[in-house]
Amino acid sequence: MNRAVLLALQLLVALAFLLLWHVLTTVPIGGRKLLDPFFFSTPLDVLARTWKDLAGGELWRHLGITLLETVLAFATGATGGILLGFAFARRALLAAVFDPYVKAANALPRVVLAPIFALWFGLGIWSKVALGFTLVFFIVFFNVYQGVREVSPTVLANARMLGMNERQLMRHVYWPAALTWMFSSLHTSVGFALVGAVVGEYLGSAGGLGYKIQQAESVFDVTGVFSGMLVLTVFVILLDAVVTAIEKRLLVWRPAPATATS
Repeated sequence: MNRAVLLALQLLVALAFLLLWHVLTTVPIGGRKLLDPFFFSTPLDVLARTWKDLAGGELWRHLGITLLETVLAFATGATGGILLGFAFARRALLAAVFDPYVKAANALPRVVLAPIFALWFGLGIWSKVALGFTLVFFIVFFNVYQGVREVSPTVLANARMLGMNERQLMRHVYWPAALTWMFSSLHTSVGFALVGAVVGEYLGSAGGLGYKIQQAESVFDVTGVFSGMLVLTVFVILLDAVVTAIEKRLLVWRPAPATATS
């Protein structure tokens, strides 16, 4: 499908949603509005509040704090997941020994860890980074681990017959095989890094988008809550676009997926 057509359809879906929201919250049907604006606000009010906050400059400070926390959580979690994923996949004994501990750590509810991180690292950015790290790390780790394990034995045998050493195998066989799995996890991890930062700010912070949303909720400011959610949505879309650009650069060798015909 043509990219311009696809973008137009995506924008059409967004506009249809906004139009439906506007009608339900502003147009009386049968003598009353189907959605009370006090509880659901209106799209025009949300856009106006977002523009006002952006123009006033206050929102940029909160956005900068959340951006820093998200980037640090994403970078540290992804790096740790990639390195340990490769290490565990290439060393069967290491994976067998630590397997129950990794699964137990992954099973811990992250929200329970948030107050502990706040106690350990304080209410600054590092408690949010730690929470985001736990969300990103395991997603990347398991995908990289599986990607390396999925390397074809035939390809490995042929590479060894050609005289490749372990370093060459890592560069030309294992790394390309794991890249697709890795970037699949990174797309998901971007959102989870942001979730970790925002949840941490929501539970205890003096700045950030999560803090701003929590402040709006405390005074029943639904418009402010939806404005914060709108900024978060645009924020994560932009971060995902950056990951997509890097993916296209590193996976330029990968053949284009087959498209279904109607």
